[in-house]
Amino acid sequence: MVDGTAVLTTFMHGFMAMGLWSDERGVNMLDTGAHYYEVYECSDGKFLSVGAIEPQFYAELLEKTGLAGDEEFAKQNDRSMWPLLKERLAAVIATKTRDEWAAIFDGSDACVAPVLSLVESTTNAHTVARKTFVENAGVVQPAPAPRFSRTEASIQRPPSHPGQHTDEVLKEWGVADDARLAVLRAEGAIA
Repeated sequence: MVDGTAVLTTFMHGFMAMGLWSDERGVNMLDTGAHYYEVYECSDGKFLSVGAIEPQFYAELLEKTGLAGDEEFAKQNDRSMWPLLKERLAAVIATKTRDEWAAIFDGSDACVAPVLSLVESTTNAHTVARKTFVENAGVVQPAPAPRFSRTEASIQRPPSHPGQHTDEVLKEWGVADDARLAVLRAEGAIA
């Protein structure tokens, strides 16, 4: 897992080598340093994520928030402006609820989306249309991924119940035999 995760940081190491990334948190383009890559609180206490990095997405963000034409916001990549622009954008986003903003940005290319709870994410129109979640034995969970057009992935059996495989696993690991399992069960250590 460490090796795989390290690969995900390749671009950060490249940016650092070019002088475009700092080890200091919250000052970089992709770690909430930039006003256009941040999560903002709305008037209802819910949140809106913004990831409008590219100029065309940024222009759409400014248009939808009423900030298009603002000279300060024209300086998208001026790092010295980021704290001020973040403060100003936060104030604008705080004027509406998350769902009001979601409706404003719906169908746009601004790279703005509502931050959903786990429950909300399963009933969101986008995830429903994509069949992102499935119900298996009464448990809502992500559908198998990736999904291929000619080879449909499916869940083969219901999820295990807590304790269903305890004996099997402990024996396989060499932790307990039948006598030890009986003691562990009597002590309440396992069900």
